[in-house]
Amino acid sequence: MPNLGQPDPTDKTSLGNYSRYVTPFSPPFDPLQLAIETEKIVCHHDERKYTGFYVTGVYGRIATGYSCGCCLRCVFCWVDWSRDFPERFGQFYSPTVVFKRLREAANRAKVKKLRISGAEPTLGKVHLLSLLEQVDRSEFNTFILETNGMLFGIDSDYVEQVARFSKPHVRISLKAGTPEDFTRKTGANQESFEIPFQAIRNLLRHKVSFHVAAMSADPRIMSPEERGKLIQRLADIDPRLVSNLEEEVVDPYKTTLARLRYAGVKLDWPLKQIYSPARLPEKGEFLRRLLSGPKA
Repeated sequence: MPNLGQPDPTDKTSLGNYSRYVTPFSPPFDPLQLAIETEKIVCHHDERKYTGFYVTGVYGRIATGYSCGCCLRCVFCWVDWSRDFPERFGQFYSPTVVFKRLREAANRAKVKKLRISGAEPTLGKVHLLSLLEQVDRSEFNTFILETNGMLFGIDSDYVEQVARFSKPHVRISLKAGTPEDFTRKTGANQESFEIPFQAIRNLLRHKVSFHVAAMSADPRIMSPEERGKLIQRLADIDPRLVSNLEEEVVDPYKTTLARLRYAGVKLDWPLKQIYSPARLPEKGEFLRRLLSGPKA
C-alpha cells in the first residue's frame, strides 16, 4: 500500500485495469466509464467516501469536506492518493453526517461558508443533492462545489436539480485548451475534451451561480497557443466567462510532484513567470494579445 508520499508504480490490486495515474505508457481512458467504476468504490446508497472535514484558508476561510475518487487523472493534481486509490482511503458518510461534520467545523472557526472539494464531488448524485437540501435549509450562506464538469456536462438534469437550491456556487475547473493536451494532462480520451464546455453551457442555461477556473496561468504547463484557444472557446460561449476566469499555476505538493514524475513531465522550480490575466480587449485582437507570451 502506498504512503501519502510515494505510491508503488508496480502495485497491482483486485480492481484490475482501474486507472490510477498517468504514465508515458498509459492508454487513454473513457472518463465516463471511470466515473461509473469509481462510484462503485466511493458511493454506497446515499453514502459517500470522505477523508476529512476541517476549515481551510481559501475563499476567506471555509469549512471543507474532502471527497475520495475522481474520473480524471490530472498530472498536476494536488489531491492526496485517495484520488488514485479510493478503495484504500476514507470512510462512508451519509449526507446528514457530512452536513453535521461541516457544521461542526464551521462553528468552531466561526465561518459561514461550506465546501466540498478533494477529488470529484459530483460522483454520487443522490448523496450530493441530499446534502444540498440540508445546506439550503441551514444558516450558512454559501456552498462552494468544485468540479471538473464531466458529470454536469453529460447530465443536464443534474445541473437543473442543483439550480433548485439557493446556496451553491460551482467552481468548474478546465484542464486544457485542445483535445490533444487534454489527453496528455488528464489521461482521458480526446473525445471527452468537449464535455466540460457542455457543462458550462448547462450551468448557464439553468442559471446556476458559477465561475470557471483553469490551469492556464502557468507557461510551464500551457503554451501561449493552447491558452489562446482555451480563452477563445470561453469567449465564444460567453465573454463574461473570460472576465471572471480564475487562472491557476502548478503548486509543488508532494502528490503533484510524484504525479508529474510518473507522467514524465519535467517542470523547472521555482516558477519564474506567469501569464498576464486574461481579459477581453476593447477592440478585438483577442488572440494576438493572448499569444504574446508570459510576463516575468
